[in-house]
Amino acid sequence: MENKTHKVFLSLGTNLGDKRENLNKAIQKIGELVGDVVRQSSFIETEPWGFESKNRFLNGCVCVETDLTPHEVLEMTQLIERELGRKEKSHNGEYHDRIIDIDILLYDDVTIDEPELKIPHPHMKERDFVMIPLNEILKE
Repeated sequence: MENKTHKVFLSLGTNLGDKRENLNKAIQKIGELVGDVVRQSSFIETEPWGFESKNRFLNGCVCVETDLTPHEVLEMTQLIERELGRKEKSHNGEYHDRIIDIDILLYDDVTIDEPELKIPHPHMKERDFVMIPLNEILKE
């Protein structure tokens, strides 16, 4: 890929600790490591999806202009998750409480279907907690 700015849409979620602070820290780190955060949705509170928990989620989306490749964006978002205290990703489709979750939803109009990276995100259209904040910033 030539070195030009790409638009990447990321979904963020948290259901542990100071949720608003978790999302704000993640967005700040995204700005430092991924690229310029050019749009940010409002945060919405949602029920856990795919597992039982007494902890509700706070979710949001950002649009980032980046020079990174999709795989580099994945590396950086996983690094941010670890820096903020995320211990493990879900395994075998089992979800659990998390301090931060960052998913790549869209990257320009690129389609990638690999075991570790799928763009567009395969489940995003089923998830209101992704689509509501995403639609808020897609329209701008």
